[in-house]
Amino acid sequence: MDSGNRLGDLQITDPKAMRALAHPVRLAVLERLQRHGPATASQLSPHVGATPSVTSWHLRHLAGFGLVRDAEGGTDGRERRWESAARGFRLTVPPDGEGRSAAHLLAGEIYARVAELPLRWLEETAPELEPEWVALAGGLNTRIAVTSDELAALRDAFEELIAPYVHRTPDERPQDARQVRLLTNFLPELPESPGQ
Repeated sequence: MDSGNRLGDLQITDPKAMRALAHPVRLAVLERLQRHGPATASQLSPHVGATPSVTSWHLRHLAGFGLVRDAEGGTDGRERRWESAARGFRLTVPPDGEGRSAAHLLAGEIYARVAELPLRWLEETAPELEPEWVALAGGLNTRIAVTSDELAALRDAFEELIAPYVHRTPDERPQDARQVRLLTNFLPELPESPGQ
């Protein structure tokens, strides 16, 4: 059922790359580049909680795994401009113990990083938004009973639905379009024991 990577995310399969990305500063660097586009280490530094030299080191480390690269027109002779290699990334959890451990470490960092976003949005952003945007915000917290094939089909259908919006260039976006953060989690539960 999986039709591939509709969103153009970078597929991370290497446990070493997962461990490299499982660092708060590196995740912040990658997220900042994905959201705001190319930047130098000095421009990123105040936003990622590291000095320019430490940020530069993290950028080179991410580049070693193909997660970031030199931006077009990337150097002016003094500072190197970097860009994300893709708009997003996704993990393929390797079946071996080392791979699962690395994926677990990275997923933990990602979940910790996004866990605060809904509350921060509610406290900082929502009070400043127009009522029609606040009314459209929200989440879904429900349970469904599906097979693994059905869950794969749902994930694929969701990606198919949002892919046209992900790939729109700034010139293709309506003038009143805004960035909207979609947080989705597909969290299979353990089978229920008899009598539960």
